[in-house]
Amino acid sequence: MDIMEPNETVKTEDIKFDENGLIPAIVQDVRTKRVLTLAYMNRESLEKTLETGETVFWSRSRQELWHKGDTSGNYQHVVSIIADCDRDALTVLVDPDGPACHLGTESCFEYPLAGAPDSGGAAFSLETLYELLEGRKREMPEGSYTSYLFDKGIDKILKKVGEESTEVIIAAKDDDKGESIYEIADLAYHVLVMMVELGIRVEDVRSELARRHIIDHKVKQEYQTVDTGEK
Repeated sequence: MDIMEPNETVKTEDIKFDENGLIPAIVQDVRTKRVLTLAYMNRESLEKTLETGETVFWSRSRQELWHKGDTSGNYQHVVSIIADCDRDALTVLVDPDGPACHLGTESCFEYPLAGAPDSGGAAFSLETLYELLEGRKREMPEGSYTSYLFDKGIDKILKKVGEESTEVIIAAKDDDKGESIYEIADLAYHVLVMMVELGIRVEDVRSELARRHIIDHKVKQEYQTVDTGEK
């Protein structure tokens, strides 16, 4: 068996299908990292997935291709597909349009067998918090502090961002780690509220940080070239 180095790109001809011509595909939300479903692909559905940029599976019960979302509208937009070390299983990272399960739940995996499930089913992330805040702005439930901020508008939100920034500075100046963490969390929450108000997504900020990381890496290489005299 050929040993592949981590992160080495594989080709479709490297993928190993089982005796029925199938390969398991673990579908995962690219933002929350939550496992959404386990489905199967054959060579044709894998090729169509790569071609369309949306998940296409092989239905073992109906014995036909199954383009996820054609019936429900809940398409899954493929971000990346990663093969395991044996190349006989796939992880498909997607940006879903809606619930993955035919029962209407976010994930097909909702039924604990052992251990305590996460609260609400999904692991915490900035993306899930952002989505919660979006829901607050859309629904504006009474008694919600977040709804209050959206109701008052950008000036009130920015005032709170300024106040929480000051609290972070004070806590850090006092060398109080616990209080600094608490105030940073407050600031992060209010910044996310501001982002929702302005239509700035978490992915927008992540992309900008990634761009700066690439630039910083290039600048570092340039400095190293100057120091060594290389051209």
